[in-house]
Amino acid sequence: MEVLYGVHPVEEAIRSGARALESVIVSRERRDERLEKLIALCRASGVSVTMESREQMTRLAKTDQHQGVLAVVKERAFLSVEDLLKRSKGAEQEDRKRFYLACDGIEDPHNLGALLRTADAIGVDGVILPERRSAPITGTVAKTSAGASEHIRIARVTNLVRALEVMKKNNVWVIGLDERGTPDYMDFDFKTDCVLVLGREGAGLHDLVKKTCDHLLRIPMAGMVSSLNVSVAGAVVMYEAVRQRRQAPVVKAPAAPKKLKGLGS
Repeated sequence: MEVLYGVHPVEEAIRSGARALESVIVSRERRDERLEKLIALCRASGVSVTMESREQMTRLAKTDQHQGVLAVVKERAFLSVEDLLKRSKGAEQEDRKRFYLACDGIEDPHNLGALLRTADAIGVDGVILPERRSAPITGTVAKTSAGASEHIRIARVTNLVRALEVMKKNNVWVIGLDERGTPDYMDFDFKTDCVLVLGREGAGLHDLVKKTCDHLLRIPMAGMVSSLNVSVAGAVVMYEAVRQRRQAPVVKAPAAPKKLKGLGS
């Protein structure tokens, strides 16, 4: 069993239905409309609700940032790369170009949570995480992602290079982000099936992962600092991909003006 904490993560865990909730625990000391709505959602979803003291909840969550709400959930079942390559249910268009995110050894749960939040916001088709040298999907990740981690399709792989090779065999371009890469991310055409690979905090991509990439892109930096935080860099590039993929609205030619009839016509 795992513990999620915070109002948003618990709400999204209930709404997503991705895994079973054993129970939701709320603080005896908290009483407000937002909590009442959450309790009503639990009852409507058949999830039991119990009350505990704030001190006991802090011991269970191992943090005091739980906002008076905890959920005891079953461990997450991760997907395979092959699962990610299949179209998710409810995909708007079968011919829509797919976009994936792969994280090469991101160990800070706050960075991972922020990336998952952005990935969910842009409608990513799936995220690939390595089993080792990577932050696990914990309550901290769920809290930082505002519950987005409960909605995203995630594959956990033993070998990231091998997973990327599988992507390439399925006609998905592997695009790495590297401060020494070329071209600039704004000059790359994202209107294709691709997976964006982000490297470790500070160290960047592992050498084998870098060699596996079809392209290495950079974010130009005009200041004295040579790079951005990985979650910020990932958000910048992901939204550039969305901007490029968004179809321009069709502008209809104005109708020819009608000849007005009246006096003198």
